[in-house]
Amino acid sequence: MERRKILVLGTLIAIAAIVCVSAAAFYFASETPQAPMPGGESKALMVYSGAGMRKPMDEIGTLFKQKYGVTVNYNYGGSNTLLSQIELTQQGDVYMPGATMYIEKAKEKGFVDYEQLVAYHVPVIAVPEGNPANITCLNDLTKPGVKVVLGDAKAAACGKIANKILGKNGIFDAVDANVIARTATVNELVVSTCMGTADASIIWKASLIGTENKTDIIEIPKEQNIIKVIPIGTLTFSENKDMAKKFVDFVTSDKGKAIYAKYGFTPYPGEKYE
Repeated sequence: MERRKILVLGTLIAIAAIVCVSAAAFYFASETPQAPMPGGESKALMVYSGAGMRKPMDEIGTLFKQKYGVTVNYNYGGSNTLLSQIELTQQGDVYMPGATMYIEKAKEKGFVDYEQLVAYHVPVIAVPEGNPANITCLNDLTKPGVKVVLGDAKAAACGKIANKILGKNGIFDAVDANVIARTATVNELVVSTCMGTADASIIWKASLIGTENKTDIIEIPKEQNIIKVIPIGTLTFSENKDMAKKFVDFVTSDKGKAIYAKYGFTPYPGEKYE
């Protein structure tokens, strides 16, 4: 009987020892940093990207990881909002706003040191499917009772450009009187239009890809429109300089631009908008 107790006690001690060793191994493994990439770079990039480019950028991030083994983490938002975050945190690797004016601001602040151009951002008038308010042109946005939703000019590139288009055509005040809401991102504009909350919005054309059964598009004539170019650049405080540059070059490569074309963008440069 005593011998049996001793055997049981010995077994319990052995099990406890194994558990302790395993726990210690797990602890030290979790506390040990992963081996860095050659050159001291980490295995992830932080990319600040305009919300309107989510679809192509998600796909590009997947392909980039397949090629280089580097994860791409995105922070999607309004272009100006992202610039404010960059200025506040001074962290991250790449900035991709919806228009060149934002990257110019970033360069003036000393945040961007390498830049390329990706594709065109083309504003259009978006209306719910069937066009219930019978919107045919920019001037129709001034009609009494028309509900207009636009982007917030202080947060999103599409909001600032909408204001400029309306100002260029001398109808800003008349349309502003019909604005029922302003959104922080172009994606919120798309949702509002799809749900029929608004009679019309001014949205990037490419942002409407996939909503063909819920929205209709009214093109804005080139002479009335303001076409923007999407830039991308590396951030000066990136700790992944070489890989950040590789990512920018990958986005602007033939493969990257083909992905943009797939999602309704016109790659840069293009004769149609020059």
